[in-house]
Amino acid sequence: MKNSGPFKIVIADTSVIVRSGIVSVLKRVPDLNIQPVEIVSAEALHNFTRLHTPDLMLVNPLLEEWFNITAFKAKNPSVKCIALLYSVMNPALLKDYDQTISICDDADTIVSKINSQLNRPGETEEKENNGQEPLSQREKEIIVCVVKGMTNKEIANKLFLSIHTVITHRRNIARKLQIHSPAGLTIYAIINKLVELQDIKNLF
Repeated sequence: MKNSGPFKIVIADTSVIVRSGIVSVLKRVPDLNIQPVEIVSAEALHNFTRLHTPDLMLVNPLLEEWFNITAFKAKNPSVKCIALLYSVMNPALLKDYDQTISICDDADTIVSKINSQLNRPGETEEKENNGQEPLSQREKEIIVCVVKGMTNKEIANKLFLSIHTVITHRRNIARKLQIHSPAGLTIYAIINKLVELQDIKNLF
């Protein structure tokens, strides 16, 4: 996979809201040069991929019955495919996809997953260096807030998020770092220079 743009990214879904929303998120990512291609049917997707080789495809697995991800990957093993999920789905239908994105994922999570599939510089290097899935900028901001003793409601108000989104971020942070306590996050934040010791010494 090439590491410089423009990346040709296909978004295949019948919903214009989903397609335009993903394109909008991607266009706000710094240093990500993309050439988005919006596709509304399995037939159009089939015709496009006969003539072009995208870098990444984001596909609704239920995009009509005859789009066969297994056959497509057999012919195009270098093309990364991400499944766009609206609800819980049979894992057997997703086994040939490289990644999944839920309609409920926040922008940072979507960007992180797409970056990982595009092998963008910095994202994969960070993961290789520390053996952990990289944190998004928003997750780092939430860690700092947690370390400073803020409640979920206070974090939501400060970062203009819903409490549900804050809770989701905190679950993702715990999963990525395998740290489940504020004390553990404090140590992590100090070691990784997310906070300075003098910024939090008054909390102890």
